[in-house]
Amino acid sequence: MSSNNHQSQDEELSYSEAHRPASEFETRSDYLDHELKIMKPRRWGLNLPGRDFRFEWEDLVPAIAGTIGIIAMYSAVMMAWADGLTERWDHINLGTEFAIEVARVEMLIPALLFCVLASGIFNPRANLAGNHGPMIPLIGAIALAGAHPLALAILLGVFGLLLSFFKGGSKLVNLTSEGVAGGLLVFLGFGGTMSMIGDIQSWSKGLESVDAGIAAGEMGYVGLVVLAATIVLYAFLAKIGKRWLAIPACAVMGLAIALAFGAGFDLTFKTEMGLPNLNPVYWWGSTEQGWQLGLPNMEHFIASLPFAILAVAMWSPDFLGHRIFQELNYPRGTDKVLMDVDDTMTTCSVRQIVGTAVGGGNITSSWGTYMIPAAIAKRPIPGGAILLGSLCIIIAILGFPMDVAVWPPVMKIALLVGVFLPLLEAGMQMIKDTKDSQSAGICIFAAAVTNPVLAWALTMLLDNNGLIGDKERPKKLSFADRIVIPATVLLICFVAMMAVGMLEGKYGIPALL
Repeated sequence: MSSNNHQSQDEELSYSEAHRPASEFETRSDYLDHELKIMKPRRWGLNLPGRDFRFEWEDLVPAIAGTIGIIAMYSAVMMAWADGLTERWDHINLGTEFAIEVARVEMLIPALLFCVLASGIFNPRANLAGNHGPMIPLIGAIALAGAHPLALAILLGVFGLLLSFFKGGSKLVNLTSEGVAGGLLVFLGFGGTMSMIGDIQSWSKGLESVDAGIAAGEMGYVGLVVLAATIVLYAFLAKIGKRWLAIPACAVMGLAIALAFGAGFDLTFKTEMGLPNLNPVYWWGSTEQGWQLGLPNMEHFIASLPFAILAVAMWSPDFLGHRIFQELNYPRGTDKVLMDVDDTMTTCSVRQIVGTAVGGGNITSSWGTYMIPAAIAKRPIPGGAILLGSLCIIIAILGFPMDVAVWPPVMKIALLVGVFLPLLEAGMQMIKDTKDSQSAGICIFAAAVTNPVLAWALTMLLDNNGLIGDKERPKKLSFADRIVIPATVLLICFVAMMAVGMLEGKYGIPALL
């Protein structure tokens, strides 16, 4: 009875008035539950520490996990762009130093504007705008297709704002069945997993120990030990329900094992302390500096179009998944602190355009490596968001931690356990019966024949019309949902790919432009 009285009183009071010290609660968990229940965050208003929320030591858990995850993912994204653009264009030659510098740009301005200010101060119901993990394995294909990072960012931002305004995210979720989505995730997860394993082995085979007199090619066992230890640790974390610790735990373990086996000479610190170049003109102004691409033209926008469509289409299930994770871990009566999907989409859209305009190259989405540990730790968004943004800014200025982040036993392992294995697992969990397996199998086959973008669009059209998968599905959909929208998306993707020659390499179909 007394708890009900407390609850009704708390609903009438402000956060600062309803706050009670932790010593008044029997357990720490009870105190954290109470904090979640009394918060009343202002939507696009001013939220202040003490008045609207507090910092707790639990906020360090998602802040540290999110920081380690984003360093590895940003670095991986920029390395993929550098490799792909260097292979695609004869006049471009980008390497590790470029990737690190761009990652530092992405960690500075977006961290301040969209972690500290947007999600920490002005709208604590908008989750942080982080990295779009499922798109990482596609970045090489995006670059080879002739896409431009700035063109992709503009399209993605505009599409995201339109979706958030018209509430269209749920529409794309409904049009993509679990079988199609599961097949897409399995293809991306499996392909990325095999790529990371191959990269780790290639790195270890190239090691040579000067001190021990071991020549190059004789230390391939280091990669095997790192991968074996990763499997054991990842399985253990999953067993005890602490898989949200996979990125920091496995990345640190990979670093420690590599150093212990004498691979430390391969790790050199080249990035100096200070600020990266924050002048957008340097990054996009000419073909002799920065990205060496200059400003995007119409061909760049056409090449970027199908990938922008796919990225935004994959936003909604990503966002909803993070919100559901909060609902599973937060107590009842905490609706006011759950992330708002549309506000998060708005934040991600603006962050995408702004972050790339100043020189970045990230493809953004809801920050899962922050939200998942935050939900488990029973903490709302703002406190950890401010700490995470501050950590990102400090590390970007220090510089040398970025060199560690791009070292293969750190970056590849972080991507393996933080992106590709979860993608593979999520895809397999979505394939629940024969109908789903049929749609998933066709999607995987189509992705192998063409690419994941065209495969998603094609199988969505086939699935929504009952030609594959659930034969009852078309009865639940309107004509627009069955034919108009999927066919339009497929046509746009196909024409865009033909226009820029994405089908030329495999099938000899010449580019229209």
